[in-house]
Amino acid sequence: MRIAQISPLYEAVPPRLYGGTERVVAHLCDALVQLGHDVTLFASAEARTAAKLSPVRDQAIRLDPAELKSDLAAHLGQLSEVRRRAHEFDVLHFHTDMMHFPFFEDVAERTVTTLHGRLDLKDLPEVYRRWPSFPLVSISDDQRRPLPFANWAATVHHGLDAQLYRPSLYGRGYLAFLGRISPEKRPDRAIGVATRLGRKLRIAAKVDRVDQVYFDEKIEPLLHNPLIEYIGEIGDEGKSEFLGGADALLFPIDWPEPFGLVMIEAMACGTPVIAYDCGSVREVVEPGLTGFIVRDDKEACEAVLRAPNLDRAAIRRRFEERFSSIAMARRYLDLYARMRRGAGADAEALTA
Repeated sequence: MRIAQISPLYEAVPPRLYGGTERVVAHLCDALVQLGHDVTLFASAEARTAAKLSPVRDQAIRLDPAELKSDLAAHLGQLSEVRRRAHEFDVLHFHTDMMHFPFFEDVAERTVTTLHGRLDLKDLPEVYRRWPSFPLVSISDDQRRPLPFANWAATVHHGLDAQLYRPSLYGRGYLAFLGRISPEKRPDRAIGVATRLGRKLRIAAKVDRVDQVYFDEKIEPLLHNPLIEYIGEIGDEGKSEFLGGADALLFPIDWPEPFGLVMIEAMACGTPVIAYDCGSVREVVEPGLTGFIVRDDKEACEAVLRAPNLDRAAIRRRFEERFSSIAMARRYLDLYARMRRGAGADAEALTA
């Protein structure tokens, strides 16, 4: 099958440091190629991929040192190139939200659009009512709740390359927080749980410009506690050691998380996940097997004490079964095949 993958341009594919969507796109492309398909990736030029690369920007936007840049212009240029070459592909798989809708209405039946972000935003319902012909993929069933009427074709949970992560059968006595410093990610909760238990917490996270005040005023003062170690952003090369060495990953979110990639990164390292009951958590964490789902800090503390009882080898096996990149790619291939069969039936009906 000839498949185009269209990635956002904010991060490299895969990201050098923090980044979710572009990381998933990278692993999906490589898995599809491994399964024998002809894949073209439309992304920035520094992408590392087994697919054929069609570079549409010299580098990803976030780490581009240029002071003045336009993400809108970059993505419009990308969509123009995809449109020019659309006839070359059986499936056009977009990971760029809804930006392509006005330009691909005539070939909507050949597109797949995976929505990677939160959907409870004011202006979104009218967009999906205005363009109902585009098949949509959610990354969790919970993500769909704000838009139940949309043209959902499937839910496909994220997957990662199993070979990228080394599982560890033993933790080294600390808790981990990985991701982004922001109010909805609640690093303050993680710090509170660790200090309440007298346990060391290592924080590997980035601070976006929009969250700098939150970091300065709410989080930085908490980092002076000797139990808390803030190490900043880390890339893929550091995650096996960081996550694999943790007794548990704390995932103390306070928002409708569409998926939560860090949870399956931890599972790939054999590390239990202690997650607050929000968003997709119930679809990802299997209590008593891959971690625990908690409602408050008291339950989180209790879960930390129970985490050593979980079988870390079993956590890794469950990751391979549910969340490997090959498992994800096979689910997308099933969807692509259903779409092509449906498009063929529609064409026969029109010519009958």
